[in-house]
Amino acid sequence: MSGKDRYNVFPSRMAQTVMKGRLKGAQTGHNLLKKKADALAIRFRSILKKIIDTKMLMGDVMKTASFSLAEAKFSMSGDFTQVVIQSVTKAQIKIRTKRDNVAGVVLPSFESFNDGGDTFELTGLGRGGMQLQKLKRNYAEAIKNLIELATLQTSFLILDDVIKVTNRRVNAIEHVIIPKITRTINYIVSELDEMEREEFYRLKKVQEKKKQARALQEQKRAEMIKNGALTGKEEEAPNILDEEHDEDNLFL
Repeated sequence: MSGKDRYNVFPSRMAQTVMKGRLKGAQTGHNLLKKKADALAIRFRSILKKIIDTKMLMGDVMKTASFSLAEAKFSMSGDFTQVVIQSVTKAQIKIRTKRDNVAGVVLPSFESFNDGGDTFELTGLGRGGMQLQKLKRNYAEAIKNLIELATLQTSFLILDDVIKVTNRRVNAIEHVIIPKITRTINYIVSELDEMEREEFYRLKKVQEKKKQARALQEQKRAEMIKNGALTGKEEEAPNILDEEHDEDNLFL
């Protein structure tokens, strides 16, 4: 296992605990990002469906509005666009922006409102008044659909970018970070097991050496008794670990 496949850490119990905490955090973050991506994808599909429906409706509305314009021009016996342009001093329909929060993503929402009265309310009193009112209603409906379509298109683009970023993060955590942390934990566990095996082998060798030394000492003592250097009745040094009964000392 190369160093690129895992994090460069010293194998210890503390490092193992830290890596387990990072693994749990990465798994929690992956689950949260996955839920966020799913929620955004659901909203994305619903917005896409609304865009398709609104565009199809927009075609019919604009066709009706254009036909109403032709009817109004025919009823008023001429082009009245110059009169309308000269009457315009400020925008009657304005846009206000609202915010919609979807899984932490702020989506703008546009809403139209009428600022002031109708500048063209006296237009068409001579002739064509009914056709002009119909024209205004149709184009007001067209503007309403355009604003709704702008809201949907803006939300669509924002969600598209956020979903791509979120999916990249989910894939990075799932296929890079979590496997790397897992390989690091496996490396630490294997190294700790190897250390335990080495320590166990070392203790066995120490015990074996002690047994050999004790056996060699007994052999030398037996030879010395056999040669007469020792009688075999010598007292051995007391062992401090042996249990002995000590008399109580009374201090007067």
